[in-house]
Amino acid sequence: MGRVIAITNQKGGVGKTTTAINLGASLAANDIRVLLVDSDPQGNSTSGLNIEKVPEILTVYDILLGGVPIEDTIRKTECDGLEIVPADKNLVAGNLDLVDVPDREYSLRKALQPVRNRYDYILIDCPPALDLLTLNALVAADAVLIPIQCEFFALEGISQLIDTIDKIKEAFSHSLEIEGILLTMYDERTNLTRTVADDLRDFFSDQVFTTVIPRSIRLAEAPSHGKPILMYDPRSRGAESYIKLAKEILANEQRRRQDTQSAR
Repeated sequence: MGRVIAITNQKGGVGKTTTAINLGASLAANDIRVLLVDSDPQGNSTSGLNIEKVPEILTVYDILLGGVPIEDTIRKTECDGLEIVPADKNLVAGNLDLVDVPDREYSLRKALQPVRNRYDYILIDCPPALDLLTLNALVAADAVLIPIQCEFFALEGISQLIDTIDKIKEAFSHSLEIEGILLTMYDERTNLTRTVADDLRDFFSDQVFTTVIPRSIRLAEAPSHGKPILMYDPRSRGAESYIKLAKEILANEQRRRQDTQSAR
């Protein structure tokens, strides 16, 4: 059964969508079957993978509130092995419309169930807010990947997010793991970046990925061409970093399986 990872941070502009697109593409490049669920009303993962937002497109909104089976919404991308459930502006109303749905927090979890065996990984690109869409993603997920920019308030913001995750685990009796904390827009030339990175590693130790994602113009350009960085500029530092991240996640998964087998 595929591992579901929610990519989230309550703060915007930290590289959630960039990570969702490029981690998905990098996993797919390793012959891993990946489904990306765009759960952000901005639909940036959708446009970043060159899926046109035409009126007749079926989206996450149709799954959550239209009773449409998820199989009918999945679209292939130009990246072999990576498929997507798109989003568009209709999802803006999702938070309001979900309020009256029974067991509303479990809507996405139930929707994903029929396709979990088709994929090795399901990545959910969350909106930059703790709303019903993000709550649905966290309840559906096995683990949370937290992209974070190395800036002054980083430690404070991530502590609040970890606290929120702990409350969700308790409220829903849900064994949600931290997949890892990912340092993004990393500029090793600045003292602030190095200081924040050291503080995060001191505080969260091995929960912080070894891989860091550099600040990169090529990474920023790629979505406007509807391509992951691996297709736009495969030799760039950004492409190399996301390949490393994919390999680190796969290695962590292998280690978890070995630990589970040893415990039996």
